[in-house]
Amino acid sequence: GEVIGEVTSGAPSPTLGRPIAMAYVDPAHAAPGTEGVGVDIRGSHEPYEVVALPFYKREK
Repeated sequence: GEVIGEVTSGAPSPTLGRPIAMAYVDPAHAAPGTEGVGVDIRGSHEPYEVVALPFYKREK
């Protein structure tokens, strides 16, 4: 139940088939590849993975 950050924006991604979000997170939990921490989305706790930007590249 420890708060380690705050989501600043989020939305479903039709291209990736999953929700995406941007957030300010405590540096101890902000390294790309970090998993196992939950995000509270309207009362539902969902797991997340930290990824580096840009998180999606179009195939040519």
